Amino acid sequence: MKSAILFRFFRAAALSAWLVPHFACAQGPKPVGPDLIRPIGAPANAQVVNRLEITRPGVYENLVIDGDGARGNLVKITAPNVTPRNCEIRNGAGNGVGVVASPVRIENCRIHHMLAGTFRDQHDAHGITGRWGDVVIRNCDISYTSGDSIQFDPDRASAGKVVIEDCRLWTGPLPADAAGFKAGERPGENGVDTKTRADGPRCQLEVRNCYVHGWNQPAQIDNCAALNIKENVDALVTHCVFNDSEIALRLRGPGSRGGAHVTVVDCAIYECGTGIRAEDMIEQLRISGLALGGGVPRKIQFAGGKPAGEAPLVGDTAAPDLETLLRDGFAKPR
Repeated sequence: MKSAILFRFFRAAALSAWLVPHFACAQGPKPVGPDLIRPIGAPANAQVVNRLEITRPGVYENLVIDGDGARGNLVKITAPNVTPRNCEIRNGAGNGVGVVASPVRIENCRIHHMLAGTFRDQHDAHGITGRWGDVVIRNCDISYTSGDSIQFDPDRASAGKVVIEDCRLWTGPLPADAAGFKAGERPGENGVDTKTRADGPRCQLEVRNCYVHGWNQPAQIDNCAALNIKENVDALVTHCVFNDSEIALRLRGPGSRGGAHVTVVDCAIYECGTGIRAEDMIEQLRISGLALGGGVPRKIQFAGGKPAGEAPLVGDTAAPDLETLLRDGFAKPR
């Protein structure tokens, strides 16, 4: 294996570049998931390295980070004001990106084949993970992870906010043997998973305009979900599409580490065994504008008791054709 390469380059424009907000294309439809304008991943002539350790602020772009089966974080971010952009991160037995500084923006990146252990001997390897803070994950495609596409914070030692927007988070049967997995085996746990400190301030999660799919059985765990939102977090999920999953939204109430407060607005669910699984008498759950496509036999399931007060409403609005919705996006509010 090639030796790890430590990148330490800084650009004068970096401090302003990471602050530039994301704006939708002014004309034409806005698709769900990654947009049709900005390319995802690295260009054809990108430099290929084994690891990228980021210790200085800046924009780090147009790179392929190929771990060749290495453990640990293929990209490790320990400096604030950092933007990895237009990178492909692949073939690791650990995490694709580990975030231990803030603020961070991850844009237009393709992350795939983070695979640890085997299908039957499950070990976590996440696409993006790390500490809560000021983190935005935008216009990324993350697939084939033996853990979660995105998980914050596995150490339960931080607080802050994570925004996930315009992303595709998915898994499915592998098209070919990879690492310790065989073709046809489906790696992974959840599209998004939250872990937090029980005694700290509530973490903030926003998931918007994302396409999350493929988190179905046979899987490496029971209760595989597109979104697994739990513990001491306030979560807002808007304009997302969930498809081909055992559970679209697994929303978990009070436990030893607290319970999630969740608001779901204007989302659509297709081909999922359970649309909403509300667990442990979840304290706050608000659902509005939910549309259901075909193949959702159970709209809502209560596990461990129903929430106090009035149960959340899960509407009967029929979802449009899946491909049409993914292409044209959700209608803008009047």
